[in-house]
Amino acid sequence: MTDTVLVDSINYVDESARGKIVVSGSHGGTYAAYKAAASSARAVILNDAGVGFQNAGVACLEYCERIGMAAVVLAHSSARIGDSEDMFERGIVSGVNKTAEEAGCREGMTCEEAVNALGVVAPSHAKPPAYEETRFVLSDASPRIICIDSASLVRSEDAGQIVVTGSHGGLIGGKREKAFNVDARITVFNDAGVGVDDAGIGRLGPLESRGIAAITVSHSTARIGDSRSTYNDGVISYVNSIARELGAQPGGTLKSFISDVQSVLKNR
Repeated sequence: MTDTVLVDSINYVDESARGKIVVSGSHGGTYAAYKAAASSARAVILNDAGVGFQNAGVACLEYCERIGMAAVVLAHSSARIGDSEDMFERGIVSGVNKTAEEAGCREGMTCEEAVNALGVVAPSHAKPPAYEETRFVLSDASPRIICIDSASLVRSEDAGQIVVTGSHGGLIGGKREKAFNVDARITVFNDAGVGVDDAGIGRLGPLESRGIAAITVSHSTARIGDSRSTYNDGVISYVNSIARELGAQPGGTLKSFISDVQSVLKNR
């Protein structure tokens, strides 16, 4: 097999990826493309996260094409988001950029077939356009509203607060203990199209067992990877029982729910 690095999250990629093909369980947004390019990987394969609002789940294709780097996305309906081994074993190609297409990648291929095709691609030496994920405090009222584009940006001081992420709602590597790194009061994710084995909402149950309210917004209403869009545009798609007790209901806007629940919680 062509030299390949499997990482459940693109945040785990490092210099060992240089010249290799990265298969990551992350969604195919811009940041994942940037991380792969910054590591000097030969090519990157990501999960299409249901494509979603404004095609945010496959933004990697265009980003990588601009620097001559091959990029491929796998159907969220074929392999679990957040699980690179499952992506490699079961993933079916749903989209490719021009550079990957010229190497022989096609929709409908298996992930392994795509990896083998990408072995002929020359690494890009272009400097990737700068891109940084964002973290900001939306409201200082208690509980605070913290927006983070990636769940990896959560901090210990966010415990007990409302944390709105741009991340997918899937478990990283299927590990329940990685559902979230702090005990927030409420956590919000993108459902990434839900996908095979309901992977895109995999965090909700484990967080419920920790007493944390967890919500996903529909991938078709908010840009995955963009916490501001999660908050402003997101329509609730799934909730755990703790979130439901706070009044979260599928079909309601996240912004309205958070406004209502913050008013209630700050008076407790």
